[in-house]
Amino acid sequence: MIDDMIHINDNAGASLLEARNVSKIFKVRRTFRPSFTVNAVRNVTLSIERGETFGLVGESGCGKSTLGRLLTRLYEPDAGQVFFDGKDISHLKSGELAAAQRRMQMVFQDPYSSLNPSMRVEEIIMEPLLLRRSLPKSERSSRITEILEQVGLTKDDAHKRPHEFSGGQRQRVSIARALVTNPSFILCDEPISALDVSIQAQIVNLLEDLRQAHGLTYLFVAHDLSMVRYISSRIAVMYMGSIVELADPDELFHRPLHPYTRTLLSAIPLPSPKAARAAERIPLQGEPPGVFEQLVGCAFVKRCAYAMDECGKIQPELSERSARHLCACHLNV
Repeated sequence: MIDDMIHINDNAGASLLEARNVSKIFKVRRTFRPSFTVNAVRNVTLSIERGETFGLVGESGCGKSTLGRLLTRLYEPDAGQVFFDGKDISHLKSGELAAAQRRMQMVFQDPYSSLNPSMRVEEIIMEPLLLRRSLPKSERSSRITEILEQVGLTKDDAHKRPHEFSGGQRQRVSIARALVTNPSFILCDEPISALDVSIQAQIVNLLEDLRQAHGLTYLFVAHDLSMVRYISSRIAVMYMGSIVELADPDELFHRPLHPYTRTLLSAIPLPSPKAARAAERIPLQGEPPGVFEQLVGCAFVKRCAYAMDECGKIQPELSERSARHLCACHLNV
């Protein structure tokens, strides 16, 4: 892990990627039925420092992937700003946006559907180079071989098609494709969730080795808290489109502040039956807000045992509670 962990508000010049009050609303239109809107991301502010792995966790549907796509400008924010390497990319158009996105790449969740089954591995990896014309034709073959070796594959694998590989090997091809253009930032959108448990640690270790070797910066989106703790230098917890807590891994796991974070951590399975019986389990009460519901105040208010009147009226801000530990809660914790 990275030893020199930087607070979100310290040394703004060290930030590679930053979101300021970013929001995204999706309009859902339905035939013969009323349309509705979904508040996918609500007023998110965060900063990802150069060279770190920033973990983002939360239950399915909380907005993690949408936030990642906003940060890489695959989606345009409805409100707020996104800065990459000090430049506001929130509303850049084609040419300028393409220049910024050359330094960004993605590793997708499902290696079975993210690779074109009709293409050979060399064609899959070469595709970003062809689109961006960033390498002379004479150097492409050697570059592909180099990248394959870095992700644990061989030169001979370049001539195979995706169906000839296992799930873990396919994800290595996806990582190779992301690396080939020498990016500064990689969005890892649940890159291990579709893999066998025995393979997950190998992929996470590979990502960490590549980060150190190439000085990469990651946004690591996942729902496996234990794996995120292992790879991340800081972790943000997301609920219904908002960041509710942000801290260093040890701080977050040993001193969680937000009621939702405490609930998530209490659900982590423990290897020891004795420890599991002794551990406190905090069950969630009620149901999450429905898609038709317009969120006002804290989105967790109806499920929180500590809710106060102001929780349903005012959305709490992500504020500092101690060094490198931020929490969005009206409780004085």
